[in-house]
Amino acid sequence: MNFIKKHIPILEWLPRYTRKDFIADLPAGISIGIMLIPQGLAYALIAKLPAIYGLYAALLPQLVYAVFGTSRQMSVGPVAMDSLIVGAGITAIASVSEEEHIFMAIALALITGVIQLLIGVFRLGFLVNFLSKPVISGFTSAAAIIIGLNQIKHLFGVDIARSNQLHILIYNISQAFYSINLSSIAIGGITIIILVILKRIHKKIPRVLIVVALGIIIVQYFELEKNGVIVVGLIPKGLPKFTIPTINTAFLTELITLSGTLALIAIMEAISIAKALQEKKKDHKIDPNQELIAIGLGNIIGSFFQSYPTTGSFSRSAVNEESGASTKVSLIIAALIVGLTLLFFTRIFYFLPTGVLAAIILVSVFGFIDIKYPKSLYHYKRDDLLMLMATFIITLTIGIKEGILVGVLLSIVFLIYRSTRPHIAQCEQIKGTNYYKNINRFDNLVQHPEALIFRLDGQLYFANTEYFKDALASMIETKGKDLKLIVWNAEAVNHIDSSAILMLGSLIEELRKKQILFAIAGATGPIRDLIFKSKLSNVITEDLMFAEVHLAMKCLELDTYKSLKENSNTIALQRNKDFG
Repeated sequence: MNFIKKHIPILEWLPRYTRKDFIADLPAGISIGIMLIPQGLAYALIAKLPAIYGLYAALLPQLVYAVFGTSRQMSVGPVAMDSLIVGAGITAIASVSEEEHIFMAIALALITGVIQLLIGVFRLGFLVNFLSKPVISGFTSAAAIIIGLNQIKHLFGVDIARSNQLHILIYNISQAFYSINLSSIAIGGITIIILVILKRIHKKIPRVLIVVALGIIIVQYFELEKNGVIVVGLIPKGLPKFTIPTINTAFLTELITLSGTLALIAIMEAISIAKALQEKKKDHKIDPNQELIAIGLGNIIGSFFQSYPTTGSFSRSAVNEESGASTKVSLIIAALIVGLTLLFFTRIFYFLPTGVLAAIILVSVFGFIDIKYPKSLYHYKRDDLLMLMATFIITLTIGIKEGILVGVLLSIVFLIYRSTRPHIAQCEQIKGTNYYKNINRFDNLVQHPEALIFRLDGQLYFANTEYFKDALASMIETKGKDLKLIVWNAEAVNHIDSSAILMLGSLIEELRKKQILFAIAGATGPIRDLIFKSKLSNVITEDLMFAEVHLAMKCLELDTYKSLKENSNTIALQRNKDFG
């Protein structure tokens, strides 16, 4: 039974549901339901789909998540980022009709859901870690700019060819300046101003609902659609019908690649939102892999009811939490509002100007453009800044998939590069203590001409053994002919592979021929186990393995390795006493 409750969390919390919970969930559910309707219509336009598909995507995935999800406040449905990837990604694959575009968007939901489900079932959520913060920041900032510029056509009230490449977009926009519809740009501009002002007054004001209502009333009253103001028009009435997704096998490879990108981005968004909400609500804990299963099932089931890819929404989740939602019943209430709208109220949105939707999108995505983070990276981490800028520029100028791919590849390259050049510090004793610290960071150090103490921070493996040997050789050369003892402070070493074991054995033998002792101090339990199991301990000898550096320095009291063996009992006794 516990296994079933773990994978169907609603069975865990619903039996304990109370009237108090409902009182908290009702206003929260109404808030996100009302917010979801104009957002769904707007995000469908980003995905280059008819507006109604934004409402379809707001329905089933949210209900499925309410059953299988573990976060109590996260709202699932269409989001700006995924909508952009769907629209731009399908356009990049092929030039297709609107009907084929719809089929491909729904197929993406199915394939993306399967990938997310498999990642969750096989507990592979760690793959998201390859999307580092610089990659995410560069990608989201660039994507926000692309999203925003693609909405200019609705603000201008003219037909501008869409693109996911900055230079093409700017050119297309420049060609449309002489055809601007003044009524459309006035509506869009005023909407942006109202949204910004209302947000500054109070975040809980339903500003999206207010501008949508004002836009509909103004356009209908003044008959602005006759003056060239583009409206949403007739939205089909009724709930989405059950249909089996159609997958065009001619583009299957491209769809799978695009779905992989969507899956990772969606996972990243959902997990980050769920964890942020968990920090605010300490009374429950999310299960990342179950979250992936829930979102994956939402996309799979949603695809059979004409939904395109969905995930957790930052804005709606924040509203849900701020409104005091207690459980995922708020999501069921929100889905109910969307369903009622599809059944009875779609005609209300006939006169909704697309310029208002464009303004909502522009204000929403503006927050994705992160300037502070790259500025801070310039001062303390320029290799991360390079990664960010590469992702940003390639996403802007070449494409979304390419931007993410380059960002992930750069993350892996930098990760490997850094591991091949771990931090190695030469240390000396701080006067009056038993501490040995980096000579480049501390003053008042006691110099030991006959000893070289160094520390390796990180793992020692096949890719950095040469760097390790070169760094050690350089330090040995600096010490000169008086050197008798080398002490490796291994307390910061977390892994040693077989290549490194062989290298160390050979290195110690070479040093021994030069009458230089090699001691290891502070090795952790797993590293000591490895040293003994690999028989490296036979080369080092147990008498040269110490709990702390200052104990290893006792070897300086002995002249040669031979004399060490003769006097090892005293040192070994002290070493074992401290080793525990």
